[in-house]
Amino acid sequence: MIQRQSHQTNMDWMLKDLAEGVPQTRNVVVLSADGLRMAQHGSDNDTADRLAAACAGLQSLAGAVAAELPHADGQMRLVVIEMNGGFFYLMAAGAGAYLAVLADEGVDAGLMGQRMRDLVLRIGEHLSTPPRHEGHPA
Repeated sequence: MIQRQSHQTNMDWMLKDLAEGVPQTRNVVVLSADGLRMAQHGSDNDTADRLAAACAGLQSLAGAVAAELPHADGQMRLVVIEMNGGFFYLMAAGAGAYLAVLADEGVDAGLMGQRMRDLVLRIGEHLSTPPRHEGHPA
């Protein structure tokens, strides 16, 4: 547990940097492929956990759709959902990890995409999580 808290503390400040660098950002969450929150900024634990769980379903759905493309490997790279009131971004961020952002309607979509890519490139190896076996990390 101490290792996870230390890992999460190290991630939280990087997520804060993304949120403060892109006006209109509400929540930033890093999650594992199975929907477990790894780090967060801008929300309480319950909200971040709900977003992480929903993201696991979205990345699975996006992968299934991607598998229908010829010569595609079925891996999701980016999902963007525009809703009344805002945007949702989900980006692959390493082996078995994802970066999710919820932003208000006025967000600069280009800046958000660029900052998310920069964050993933800068700390991608820290975002990776080993596969889980029978509910436990490998």
